[in-house]
Amino acid sequence: MTLDKVVGSAQEAVADIPSGASLAVGGFGLCGIPMVLIQALLDAGVDGLSVVSNNCGVDDWGLGVLLAKQRIAKMTSSYVGENKEFERQYLSGELELELTPQGTLAEKLRAGGSGIAAFFTQTGVGTQVAEGGLPRRYHADGTVAVASPPKPVQTFEVAGEPREFVMEEAITTDFSLVHALKADRFGNLVFDKSARNFSPLAAMAGRICIAQVEELVEPGDIDPDAVHLPGVFVDRVVVVGPEIEKRIERRTVSVEKAASREMPEGA
Repeated sequence: MTLDKVVGSAQEAVADIPSGASLAVGGFGLCGIPMVLIQALLDAGVDGLSVVSNNCGVDDWGLGVLLAKQRIAKMTSSYVGENKEFERQYLSGELELELTPQGTLAEKLRAGGSGIAAFFTQTGVGTQVAEGGLPRRYHADGTVAVASPPKPVQTFEVAGEPREFVMEEAITTDFSLVHALKADRFGNLVFDKSARNFSPLAAMAGRICIAQVEELVEPGDIDPDAVHLPGVFVDRVVVVGPEIEKRIERRTVSVEKAASREMPEGA
């Protein structure tokens, strides 16, 4: 494996992702979405993808562009509420969905990237997350075609008291796609603010990690203490520059700020 991981284009970077592949995709809301790589994947025409990501973008941005062309067969997510096409495909039986609590999803990705097969958590105990029965796929008539299975529950003593924990299996995928603020040629990555929530974890979980980056620097230019994800987890780096489009999912202002922007009478 070469230490210089920079490739010439997004198209080259995703060229070996086949139909039916599994992907872990970084981003949080619309922050830190690897949109250039997603668009290259869309242009490549692959379908039948199983995607693990916190959410599925919106109807015309992020993973939503793959969903709109029905390239995604299954989503594993914690939040899917901003995409109407997602709702339509899921309720009509066209899309399989594995709903996962957000913190659990993050830990499943981290565990997968760390070589941990499974872990126990209190999150989901006493609910359908542990007991099974969550609809994963519907029939076209609205009846449940596939439901989630029950998960092992075990009792551990914590602070002197017995508590129940549900076992969650780790997640690994064929590929991972992430967006980073900065990288060096060895693949060491720095993420920006909330884009750091899921992106390092998604990157770790992919057997082949592809990172689109805004800025490329030389090895040694990033303070080792500032590296958010070591290059050992990264296989390909694509430079997209800082001028790529970045969207805001919900633009909001405070009541006070809105009032201060009102035009004066007669203006």
